[in-house]
Amino acid sequence: MANPRFGDIEACVFDAYGTLFDYNAAAARHGAALGDKAAPLAELWRLKQLQYTWLRSLMGRYEGFWQVTGDALDFSMGELGIEDAALRAGLMDAYRTLDAYPEVPETLATLRAHGLKCAILSNGEPGMLAAAVEAAGIGAHLDAVLSVEDVGIFKPHPSVYRLVVDRLGVAAERVSFQSSNAWDANGAAAFGFRVAWCNRFGQGQERIPEAPDAEIATLAELPALLGIG
Repeated sequence: MANPRFGDIEACVFDAYGTLFDYNAAAARHGAALGDKAAPLAELWRLKQLQYTWLRSLMGRYEGFWQVTGDALDFSMGELGIEDAALRAGLMDAYRTLDAYPEVPETLATLRAHGLKCAILSNGEPGMLAAAVEAAGIGAHLDAVLSVEDVGIFKPHPSVYRLVVDRLGVAAERVSFQSSNAWDANGAAAFGFRVAWCNRFGQGQERIPEAPDAEIATLAELPALLGIG
């Protein structure tokens, strides 16, 4: 059902990792080598990756997302007692071409067919994002792929979300922002976007300012939310 908060949207902007691309896919591809450590590694890797983005932002010590991702993997492998340089290289390589969630191509195509601009806004570096977009075959559905690299700080800093307004030329209140990360959804709402939290993982709502405007289980629900389904 259409949500009146999303009645005048001109652009749909998506977080990348966890929203468009499955960050668990890297560990899953190496499941045979990881055995029963595959799921714990995927979970800890993601947790430390996010923690390092926030800590680096607070410390004023920005490094690109590729470095952060590698540091998080090194921590996680160390914690789980995994010492395998070839496996580490394979996991990092797999992170460049993560699987897209199954509904992503059709959802993006539907939005574009109805005249909406579509873009990615991600912590990822441009090279990482380009590889993921190409592997998923969704480049034709995107008007822009925006990276925090241009501002040198990670989400949820307001300057990251401002990239959308500056690059797409769309007012914040005319942007529908989608993220599977609750903290990112709140951050985007605080900036002034209309926000659909794609709660893929059944998370609880964050206890920080500015709740999202809507909650969906997958991106397949987005067109109906916008009144174009």
